[in-house]
Amino acid sequence: MNPAAFIGAAAVCGALLIDRAWGEPPTWAHPVVWMGRYLGALGPRLSTWAPAAAFAGGALAWCCGAAMSAGLAFLAVRLLGRWSPVWTAIGLAILLKPLLAWRMLRDEVASVESALQQSLPAGRARLQRLVSRDAGALDAGQVRESAIESLAENLNDSVVAPLFWFALGGLPAAALYRFANTADAMWGYRGRYEWAGKWSARADDLMSWLPARLTALLLLVAARRALPVARLRREARITPSPNGGWPMGVMALLLDVQLGKPGVYVLNAGGTACNGLHTAQALAWSGRAVAVAAGIASAASLVAARAWA
Repeated sequence: MNPAAFIGAAAVCGALLIDRAWGEPPTWAHPVVWMGRYLGALGPRLSTWAPAAAFAGGALAWCCGAAMSAGLAFLAVRLLGRWSPVWTAIGLAILLKPLLAWRMLRDEVASVESALQQSLPAGRARLQRLVSRDAGALDAGQVRESAIESLAENLNDSVVAPLFWFALGGLPAAALYRFANTADAMWGYRGRYEWAGKWSARADDLMSWLPARLTALLLLVAARRALPVARLRREARITPSPNGGWPMGVMALLLDVQLGKPGVYVLNAGGTACNGLHTAQALAWSGRAVAVAAGIASAASLVAARAWA
């Protein structure tokens, strides 16, 4: 078989190896940081506009940012294509790595548990690095709930979805997804950015729809368990997000714990309170899910390369 057919599969494995060994690249070289700076520069201005103008401006800004992200990735792939297959795969792995972040997610969740062993205030402070909600009034169980929720939701956003889009459309598709997810994280919520961020929120919902459900399935595979689809669907619908409820709901049911956001929703309301063992189990299942996702993405990239050959 032509060695070029293995480039995508090798890039997936290489990106995760780089992630495991070194974690995130420096801030100056991180594409997601640059996406955030672009969005951060425009967002405050758009938020002061009238609703219709803010929506149109937000949509235009999103389209421009998405085109730049995917376009630069496309140019990079074209340049890499001039190299030998081995060096192309290495270069592609280096460029794919910043678009996914398993090590950072795993370490941040584990650090919340470590901080809780010191004190509740330390655990709350560490959690605040992971979530946007105010952690100041949460008890230890709620701190763990929030950390496990963030783990489940970001397992999709930071790992499974980028791999899914890479397998489907290569580096440009992965970069496009990462921009969409970053825009949703910065603009896609009610309040100040409601109108400017409506397009961003809907775009992320669309691009995350299938990956979020695949993430739920991967967690079931990792835990070697099966759950009734109707029950999963019922739990997933409890959250305001059309996608986040799937991996979070599966995690809550698998662990048989309550996961929720105070005053907003509760998943698996009949479950027990979270403890440190639940955090450890959630991390173990998530790690297995990442390994399975990498295998599937590698195989899909290989099949796609053979189909286009």
